[in-house]
Amino acid sequence: MSERLELALRAKELDAADELAPLRERFVLDDVVYLDGNSLGALPAHVPDRMADVVRRQWGELRIRSWEESGWWTAPERIGDRIAPLVGAAPGQIMVGDSTSVNVFKALVAAVRMADAGRDELLVDATTFPTDGYIAESAARMTGRTLRPVTPAELPAALGDRTAAVLLNHVDYRSGRLHDLPGLTAAIHASGALAVWDLCHSAGALPVGLDEHGVDLAVGCTYKYLNGGPGSPAYLYVRRELQDRFDSPLPGWTSHAEPFAMSPSYAPAPGAVRGRVGTPDILSMLALEAALEVWDGVGVDAVRAKSLALTDFFLECVAAYTEAGRAECVTPAPHAERGSQIALRCPDAGEVMKRLIERGVVGDFRHPDVLRFGFTPLYVGFADTERAARILGELLTG
Repeated sequence: MSERLELALRAKELDAADELAPLRERFVLDDVVYLDGNSLGALPAHVPDRMADVVRRQWGELRIRSWEESGWWTAPERIGDRIAPLVGAAPGQIMVGDSTSVNVFKALVAAVRMADAGRDELLVDATTFPTDGYIAESAARMTGRTLRPVTPAELPAALGDRTAAVLLNHVDYRSGRLHDLPGLTAAIHASGALAVWDLCHSAGALPVGLDEHGVDLAVGCTYKYLNGGPGSPAYLYVRRELQDRFDSPLPGWTSHAEPFAMSPSYAPAPGAVRGRVGTPDILSMLALEAALEVWDGVGVDAVRAKSLALTDFFLECVAAYTEAGRAECVTPAPHAERGSQIALRCPDAGEVMKRLIERGVVGDFRHPDVLRFGFTPLYVGFADTERAARILGELLTG
């Protein structure tokens, strides 16, 4: 039996045994192999009808009454509680709204404000997504702190009594490397600083354990593995023990203790609500709420197990189908260091990705030479994985 046939048969067997395989029917998909859910998740099939009701009835008929009768006003906290179990948080600690960038700003400045006065240094992941770095630099200037970029590997040695707060990415967006959230959080706390984590590339793909590991603040987007739709609102996690001290740099009327009193002086609401700013973006927020229903009955541990199986199988298929030395995997092999994506480096990666998309395999390209393939276990199967690797091998050896 040829290796190609053997891998194709094994993919079929793995799909037949996959307990998550029926979830694929919950999404709008075609015959394209979609491996870009780490940038934009697929559309859950029931969302369009749900949004038609939001637009036609809640907005069109009830209009202003929907703030109360349709639950619009409480949506940021309600949807936050829906996200909470996916990141290992108890209810009452997550507020949904604004963009990831805005929430990074709120979290960082609030963390610095909670730190001891003598701590004048803000550490940021040197390999971070660019916006996080931009926001960290601005937050440092605004709070009179010095910004110090360090890699996660360098972080333990860089921590000290000058450290106020640290901003880290749980999963590196380029390489897919999973960083040690429990260990690094413990090291940050041992130095007396606060830990702020960006969960954009981990929430919905693997266990996070915010409460278990004592994370102070966390942010994340909802349009990747959570499938909330393009530009869907992000979220902000504030550990319960810190909520009374959380001093937002963007105090808005909806986070006021009495928002409709229209007081000229600000008094923050109790709990995670003080992370709110302005009027919630209801249409995208309710699309997210509907999208999160695909998680009903789904455990994050099962998702993680399938994610690792998919990425292992993809690497095996790539090795079988691709000429040695043509592509280099930059995603760590150990499961403890791997997110839910595989990043391959090759000299002509941009052109290769264009040709992959033409052949029905959608991933993405990161400058200068990285092919990224995101594996969303809710709708990606093993046959998809084998097909993607086979077509990639044909392109790289053709």
